[in-house]
Amino acid sequence: MIVTFTDFGVTGPYLGQVRLALAREAPGVPVVDLLADAPAFNPRASAYVLAPLAASLPQGTVCLAVVDPGVGTQERRPVIVEADGRYFVGPDNGLFHVLAKRASMRERWEVLWHPPRLSVTFHGRDLFAPVAARLARGEWPEARRLGWAGEDFDGWPDELTEVIYLDPYGNVMTGLRAASLVANGRLSLCGRIFERARTFGDVPPGHALWYENSLGLAEIAVNRGSAAQLLGLAVGTPVTV
Repeated sequence: MIVTFTDFGVTGPYLGQVRLALAREAPGVPVVDLLADAPAFNPRASAYVLAPLAASLPQGTVCLAVVDPGVGTQERRPVIVEADGRYFVGPDNGLFHVLAKRASMRERWEVLWHPPRLSVTFHGRDLFAPVAARLARGEWPEARRLGWAGEDFDGWPDELTEVIYLDPYGNVMTGLRAASLVANGRLSLCGRIFERARTFGDVPPGHALWYENSLGLAEIAVNRGSAAQLLGLAVGTPVTV
């Protein structure tokens, strides 16, 4: 199985072109779009979204992950990362650092293979998709082992005290794991205090809360409303425990 994790969105031509490349290179392999609206141009926030999503993937899954503001530049390497039996293909810009840090087994390779046609600005279609397809077929492209060193994770805390994702309902996902917080603790955001609740309906309509979301992260919401709109939030807004 191949899953995609991108900031391409679903309204333009980009995700469709990537899926066509995958179908051409790996016919018959199922493709699942895990997330198409990852924080745009923001590999750091996206890394904290990808890590909990990746934890639920079956072993052997190939994840094509592209949040790549440095596409086409010399300093940005294309990589394959293996973490606990799952494979990730994409840019070496921090997008895979959190899931690799949390993995009990990790490895990393620089992709040396180049396709005959390589658009400067669309490596997701021309480079990463063919590499992901080859892995899904059981083939290995030309690559050089990089490994991981402890210093690779400097500046990458286990949890991020920031907003990392805003969903279409206006719910505000943070980089904090709910299990690490006090059971009845409070979160502070934009000068406002949020009490913990189990689910949306535990507070009246229009009232705000924070709760443990389905990924195990602390998320702020308004029952039948938009927390993002109410507070004017953006990815990167600090959260205080």
